Amino acid sequence: MSDPPLAVTLGEPAGVGPEIIAAAWRALRGTGPLFFAVGDAATLAATGVPIAAIDDPGETAGCFRDALPVLDLPLASPAVPGSPSPAAAPSVIRWIEAAVELALAGKASGVVTAPIAKATLYEAGFRHPGHTEFIGALTAGAPMAGARGPVMMLAARDLRVALITIHEPLSRVPSLITEARIVHVGQVVAEALRRDFGIARPRLVVAGLNPHAGEGGALGQEEATIVAPAVAALRELGVDARGPLPADSLFHDAARTTYDAAICLYHDQALIPVKMLDFWGGVNLTLGLPVVRASPDHGTAFDIAGKGIARPDSLIAAIHLAAEIAARRRVAA
Repeated sequence: MSDPPLAVTLGEPAGVGPEIIAAAWRALRGTGPLFFAVGDAATLAATGVPIAAIDDPGETAGCFRDALPVLDLPLASPAVPGSPSPAAAPSVIRWIEAAVELALAGKASGVVTAPIAKATLYEAGFRHPGHTEFIGALTAGAPMAGARGPVMMLAARDLRVALITIHEPLSRVPSLITEARIVHVGQVVAEALRRDFGIARPRLVVAGLNPHAGEGGALGQEEATIVAPAVAALRELGVDARGPLPADSLFHDAARTTYDAAICLYHDQALIPVKMLDFWGGVNLTLGLPVVRASPDHGTAFDIAGKGIARPDSLIAAIHLAAEIAARRRVAA
């Protein structure tokens, strides 16, 4: 029995989402994985690809080779590439909600989200920091085994990094790092590596906050008072974890062979190595959810929206990875 198709949300309609979805369909139409778009059909049709309006995800397989299947939830007014408007925010939110509802119902094998513009969503009253937290809230009532997220992971080639803090000012990061948070993220990551990546004995490393992981306390105390106790607690829980380790020596080729995922304490500590390693092909995953969720590791790119030059590499990688994880979950169920 094959998996249902993936649901790919349109994201910010004035950004590059429509054109990278169209490009991903062109690239995958003959091979799969199967997916359908959730969004405004007219916006997607403007990219030049043929559109097949569907009422149910089950119709995807019958038309995928010839047209991009779209579950059409129209915008109130047309989007203008490169010019985001808060008027589109209710639709952007509804597209995410619809995709998650379909995944929870088993009609979509997972959710892949095109980039959103958080600033315009905030103007419209959106109260979540981003996709990760919103989808976590939407799935909070659904049953699942194990530690619950959401936890953000970025994956590129042989590197996986998970974050303790995400979109926070650097000045706030030290106050947000706690032993309990590190332990929780470590548990979620270890369980996801087993369930979603098929790694029987996951190996984790935890980065330090300060240069040289604190240099024995000379450059900061957080490693000794917070990170090291968290690593010890993870080991007591049966998780193979090491740290705190200096972040500046954690991501070179040889180092990456010694662990399956690195837990980073703040945004740039995780995203700089991912984007240096594979700028075009990185994938954003949300761990610890009852549904599979992935997205490209880039933003809306308003400066090039509508020009037909946006690369779909990261979205295609996200679709492939989401399909692989969905298949593993189905086999394990």
